[in-house]
Amino acid sequence: MQIDKLRGKELDQLFKAVLSLKDLEECYRFFDDLCTVNEIQSLAQRLEVARMLREGNTYHKIETETGASTATISRVKRCLNYGSDAYQMVLERISSDENKEENK
Repeated sequence: MQIDKLRGKELDQLFKAVLSLKDLEECYRFFDDLCTVNEIQSLAQRLEVARMLREGNTYHKIETETGASTATISRVKRCLNYGSDAYQMVLERISSDENKEENK
């Protein structure tokens, strides 16, 4: 894992901070202070690219709908195929949470 190269006190602090957030509003507030708008949009875009790749969409459709470059799409696809399965994990959790909300 590439993240192993980054492990350390500062990264632990960042991840603990993210894990301490209690709801969507706190996430918006924290990331607004932590990141630029472009950085947040890039992270969100990668997650959307992963979702669309998982659903079998073409690069062209993903590029058109998200504005992501083919390089970004390729990188996300490589992570989906050879990464730590984190995209898969969070996308399944998000989907499960959305289904629970719809059924309420």
